[in-house]
Amino acid sequence: MSRYEDPVIISCSISGVIANRDQCPAIPYTPEEYAAEARRAVEEGASQIHIHARKPDGNPSYEVEDFRAITEAIRGAVDDVIVNYSTGAIGVPIEKRIDYLRECRPEVAALNMSSMNYAKYSRRRKDFVFKAVFENSFDTITEFLTAMRDLGIKPEHECFDAGHVANLDPLLDMGLLEPPLQISLVMGVTGGIRPTPRNVTAMSDQIPGGPEGPNQWQLIGISRDQWKLLAAALVLGGNVRAGVEDNLYLPDGTMARSNGDLVGKARQMAEDVGRRPATVAEARELLGIAARDAAMA
Repeated sequence: MSRYEDPVIISCSISGVIANRDQCPAIPYTPEEYAAEARRAVEEGASQIHIHARKPDGNPSYEVEDFRAITEAIRGAVDDVIVNYSTGAIGVPIEKRIDYLRECRPEVAALNMSSMNYAKYSRRRKDFVFKAVFENSFDTITEFLTAMRDLGIKPEHECFDAGHVANLDPLLDMGLLEPPLQISLVMGVTGGIRPTPRNVTAMSDQIPGGPEGPNQWQLIGISRDQWKLLAAALVLGGNVRAGVEDNLYLPDGTMARSNGDLVGKARQMAEDVGRRPATVAEARELLGIAARDAAMA
């Protein structure tokens, strides 16, 4: 297969809500900083931007006005990119998270596919950096799916273990989902599947329709294991995500100066295995998302 026939959708996780500027100066806080980071990511090959909102002081936000300001800044800074919102949160009411979807209408919204222990553990400290129970019951999932379908928003199914992928099966059977699906295999979170290349194969094999079927899957690698996981996904035909939400460092241990550094490395890895970054138009077609002008009409 030629590079032209095998494009890879590169997504950029542009901020996150856990790390801060004391840990990495490249993390954007203000809408203008989000826009500059989005531009750098798109210039390096990203076709989708995943957004967690922050207030200008850096604190996480679930407010409509912050999502709107960030989104408008990004759309003003780049010609075209798929806008993807996070809906994951602990202790934030579902209706509040649906509210910013309803008011801002991103093209894609992430949807976590099961409840789990969600944690980060420090071997040096011999203790958890943080730990929580992340509730994503079928009732919660169904409520989000119903709202997304009514709003014309494509769900991105975030799966932290193999059983989370299997949770798609009843939703497909109920008619709540229609292919092509966008499925994210998330590895590197304590409480989820171990972050090994073999587990990339194991999880991708569980994709409904098979890993080479009509549904699109991407690898999200958290922290230091990211690059070997992305390499495995690229070889297996998957898409990839990079950005300062997931990992702050390049493979040689150098801290990223921007999201563009991380996306650029992911693009280089794709090219090294004979693939190329998908254009935004190609990514929309592969994911079953309307062109931006049509979606806004």
